Amino acid sequence: MRNCLECNDKILGREDKKFCSDGCRNNYNNRMNKDSTNIMRNINNKLRKNYRILSEINVEGKAKANKAKLLSKGFSFEYFTNILTTKTGNTYYFVYDQGYMLLDNDFYMLVKKD
Repeated sequence: MRNCLECNDKILGREDKKFCSDGCRNNYNNRMNKDSTNIMRNINNKLRKNYRILSEINVEGKAKANKAKLLSKGFSFEYFTNILTTKTGNTYYFVYDQGYMLLDNDFYMLVKKD
């Protein structure tokens, strides 16, 4: 006799089944992955917000914005997906395909990868 790992009910069907239903399987996996999911969810929300802000300002594919404008919209400079350093030594921080590079006087060059 086998019992469901989530609700402890009897399992009918294949020998290798661990759950009595898809609902129990989902509940079990969600409960087991909850801590890492919360961390990832918070980071993904910040990345999504950064992406939305960059996309709103950088409609044409290339734009300039000052740091105060980005911060006022809630941009978090700590969250980005990758860094690109060009041959000339310029460093771009990207949130997916939207990037930014620090210029003089707290201005940023915003770019979009093709």
